[in-house]
Amino acid sequence: MTVYYVNSATGSDRNGGTGQNSAFATLSKVESLKLKPGDSVLLAKGSVFNEQFDIKYSGTESAPIKIGSYGTGAAPVIHSSGDGIHSLYASNIVIENLKISNTGGAGIYGGSVTNWTVRDVEIAKTGLSENAGAVTFRSSKNVTVEDSKISGVKGDGFWIEKVAGIKLLNNTVTSASGSTADAVQMNDSSNILMKGNHLDQTHASSPKGVIALVRPTNAVVEDNVLTGGGFGISAQAGKNVAIRDNDISGYHGYSWSFAVGLGDQGNARDYDISGNHIHDGAWGVAVSGPSGASYTRTNIKVHDNVFDDLSQAALKVDRPASGSFTNNTIETGTKATAISPSIVDAHTFTVSGNKTVANVETTLAAAGTKVAAATEVSADSAVVAVHDNLKIFTDNGEAHRGNLLENDSSDNDTLVLRRFGDETVGKHGLTLTGEYGDIHVDREGNYAYTLDETKLPDHSGHVSESFSYGINDGTSHHSDGDTLTVFIHLDGLLS
Repeated sequence: MTVYYVNSATGSDRNGGTGQNSAFATLSKVESLKLKPGDSVLLAKGSVFNEQFDIKYSGTESAPIKIGSYGTGAAPVIHSSGDGIHSLYASNIVIENLKISNTGGAGIYGGSVTNWTVRDVEIAKTGLSENAGAVTFRSSKNVTVEDSKISGVKGDGFWIEKVAGIKLLNNTVTSASGSTADAVQMNDSSNILMKGNHLDQTHASSPKGVIALVRPTNAVVEDNVLTGGGFGISAQAGKNVAIRDNDISGYHGYSWSFAVGLGDQGNARDYDISGNHIHDGAWGVAVSGPSGASYTRTNIKVHDNVFDDLSQAALKVDRPASGSFTNNTIETGTKATAISPSIVDAHTFTVSGNKTVANVETTLAAAGTKVAAATEVSADSAVVAVHDNLKIFTDNGEAHRGNLLENDSSDNDTLVLRRFGDETVGKHGLTLTGEYGDIHVDREGNYAYTLDETKLPDHSGHVSESFSYGINDGTSHHSDGDTLTVFIHLDGLLS
């Protein structure tokens, strides 16, 4: 495992490259090496490289090849008339702590690659000679891009095509411009997680939108802030798509502009659209399609969202579809639904439990101050947990070996949540969501139950809810049947 250093200001390609005082000067010199698993290529901070960097060799899962930086000062910068970083067929690569700007093509391009991680990378002013995605991956597997910034690029912020296992986490995309540009364009991909991103197309020169998901399979889009564009999320034809807990606003420009749209370009099945705040736009959720097309739109659930400041209805359904619109909150002045009479008569799309409020901000503030109830009986006798403790247990063996949830053999009052790497608890902890509230577990294994009284049934006695746990590793879903049960005594909570 060798570390190679590259310094554009003080290095020389005649050097050995294995020390900071004997650094190479160019990326092309690195390309002439046969990098091995575990090798690192570190670019000196403050360096500027005017050349495309081709990654030709692969690491292994346990020993990836890493491209990063060293020293102090500004991140090293790669400029290029082609792509910034380009690779075909390489696997197990980590790219971090760089800046790529002023490229003719993509900032990062990967074709037929596997197991790539891109983190803390800044990309600006790419695609100058063509409408290239700032970050482009095609025909690849297991790609993660996190904590990175994309701004002022020509073309899509992300262009993802035929990737199995793609995670976009905590990234920022600002002003992806061009005649066909979205902040994110994702085609024919599966096992998708987009979480914690801030995507802003407010000032972009583009007639398109923020996220375009074309024929996704097993996709989760959650906890993102999406602003501007002609639409928020277009997921027209897909299977098993969850769009939840996003803030979607500022989408204007067309009579058809929507926060979430589906059913227009193919069959759409098993959509869960929930917990979103949708505001300052035209339509809310649009279930639509071209006249005469025989697409199916099945099991579309739209629930527990908040809609306000819309020029059109919160829900539009104008083509045959099955599903429900339930427990949503709509501010006064926003029309709740626009459903074709034939669909109403067919009774395939139910509407129930929605409420109209005068001020959404008051409702959102109230939701943010749910009644917190500790699981310790002495703190609140109305909420009792079967297990007194929930703790994190790290399993260093093969991933997913054994149960995920199990009782600790040394302490029957402790429920053990097995953790494999970072799959279970990330930097913000783990939240188990139930019917009436959430259990939040921090990194130290402490947990607390937060009850939402507005979701309780209106009767006396007690109810209970159980929390099971499952993970998605990008290729398959693993779950376990053991549960943590919470009993809620309504007599102590309802007046």
